[in-house]
Amino acid sequence: MVAKKVTVVNAMGFHMRPAMNFANAMMKYPCDVMIKVNGNEADGKSIMNIIAACIKCGTEVEILCSGEREQEALDEAVTMIENGLGE
Repeated sequence: MVAKKVTVVNAMGFHMRPAMNFANAMMKYPCDVMIKVNGNEADGKSIMNIIAACIKCGTEVEILCSGEREQEALDEAVTMIENGLGE
């Protein structure tokens, strides 16, 4: 398992479009992807789980990836969040 903490910089946080972009990007990896925020975990491949986590701008999240190609998934997830989730 690999993990890294990162701060959400997208002004609107993880709303529908960035949640969809993030989940779709993570689905191409065979590993498990979790987003840990405020003591809770959300499935990083589930749009609804990500939205339900209510992740706002400025929130520190921890991305946890476990399984095949875990480092690649983590690197892409961190890059996406650091770059504002495409917005």
